[in-house]
Amino acid sequence: MAVTLHDIADKAGVSIATVSRILNNDVTLSVNEKTRQRVLATAEEFNYTKHKRARNNQVQRVAVVQWYSLTQELDDLYYMAIRMGIERAAQQQGLQTVPVYQNNMEEIPRDVTGIIAIGKFSDSQVQALRLVTSNIVFVDYDSLAAGYDCLVPDFENAVRSVIAEFVNEGIDDIGMLAGTERTTDQQIVPDLRRFYFESTLRQQNLYHPEFIFAGNYTSMSGYNAMKKAIATLGDQMPHGIFIANDPMAVGALKAIQEAKINVPNRIALISFNDTAIVKYVYPSMSAVHVATDEMAHTAVDMMIKRLQNPSNDPCKTVVGTHLILRQTTR
Repeated sequence: MAVTLHDIADKAGVSIATVSRILNNDVTLSVNEKTRQRVLATAEEFNYTKHKRARNNQVQRVAVVQWYSLTQELDDLYYMAIRMGIERAAQQQGLQTVPVYQNNMEEIPRDVTGIIAIGKFSDSQVQALRLVTSNIVFVDYDSLAAGYDCLVPDFENAVRSVIAEFVNEGIDDIGMLAGTERTTDQQIVPDLRRFYFESTLRQQNLYHPEFIFAGNYTSMSGYNAMKKAIATLGDQMPHGIFIANDPMAVGALKAIQEAKINVPNRIALISFNDTAIVKYVYPSMSAVHVATDEMAHTAVDMMIKRLQNPSNDPCKTVVGTHLILRQTTR
C-alpha cells in the first residue's frame, strides 16, 4: 500500500499540513529543527516519494467543485479557505486543479481523473458528478452512505464544547442562531450543528426552543435573526448564544450593538469556523476553530489514495475542532 502524508503525520506526531510544507521545503514555515528532522526521518523510513504522474507523463487533472458562486464565496471565508488550501496542496503534490463554481457540472472537463467537491450536494448532483468520474472526495459533506470518500468537521464534540463553556461561565439559558442550507438545486440540507445543539441541551434539561432562530448563513440573515430575537424575547433574551457560522455572527453582533446590549456581560457569543472576520470585530468573538488547512491537505491526500486505489472501500475522515476563547463573562 502506498505511503501517504497522513501516515507520515501520524508517525511523526504533527499535522498533515506541516508534513507537506516540510517535504516541499516551504521557507515560510515556522517549525523547530528537531521537528523538521523528525518528519524527514519518518519520510525516509517509509521510503516516501511524491505522488507519481500518469504513465504518459501528463499531470493528472482534478476538478475542484465549489458549491458557492464567486460572490457567495467572498461572504463565507470558510469555504474560500478550503478551496484555496486544496489548490495549494494539490499543486504541491503534482496535481493540476480545475476550479468549478456553483456546481456547474457542464463546466467540469471530461478528462479529469478526480473531483474534490466542496460544500453540500443533492443526490442528483452526486450522480451527475459520478458520470464524470467515480474518483470523488467530498469536503464538508457526509457522502459515506452514498459510497464516496468524504471528510467533515467534528460537529458533535464542537457543539458539546460550546455548551460546556457556557455552563462553566454560569450560563444555563442558551440560544442559537442556526442556519438553513439548500443545495444549488434547492434541496434542504440538515444542519448537524443544530441537531447536536438541541439533543445536548435536552439531555441536560436546558432546552428552550423559543431561544432558537434561523438564518441562511449570510451576515444579513444573522443580523435579521438577531433583530427578531431581540424584538421577540426582550428582557428574556438568553445570556449565551451559539451562532452557526462567522458571517451570521458578525451580522448578529451588529444587531446587538445597535440595541445597546453589552457583549459579553449581558450576552456571550460563540461562533463556528473561526475565520479572520471574528478575530477582528469588536469585541473579538470566541469561536470553534475548524482547521481548514488540515481539511484541504487531507482532502488532497484522500484523492491521491483514491487515484492510486480506485477499488478501495469509501472512507470518512472526521477532522477535530477546538474552542478558542476571546470573550468570557468569568
